[in-house]
Amino acid sequence: MKKKKLGMMLSTPPENANLQTVTRLSEEALSAGLDVYVYLIDEGVKNLSDSRLCHLTASGLKLFACAYGCQKHQVSTEGYGKDVAFCGLVVLSNIMSGCDRFLAFN
Repeated sequence: MKKKKLGMMLSTPPENANLQTVTRLSEEALSAGLDVYVYLIDEGVKNLSDSRLCHLTASGLKLFACAYGCQKHQVSTEGYGKDVAFCGLVVLSNIMSGCDRFLAFN
């Protein structure tokens, strides 16, 4: 049976409550057996250093970050290894169209 897929986009900085919502939804979806995709865009790339997101990648979260957003907000792309894919909007478009549900947190 094909696994359900949940996609989320986060565009707000770490001090916004959206980060907590995305991490909790991700935890619940992963524990329910869903594939979970999170794309960080705009100020959302500033959340890359949050330990909750790093922990969730170890649990199966597929984490993507906008390479241009990292450059614009001076967020380093070094040291993430295979845990984070730095990419462009084509990947976001594919996540949006390929998931059963997609949520945007702006």
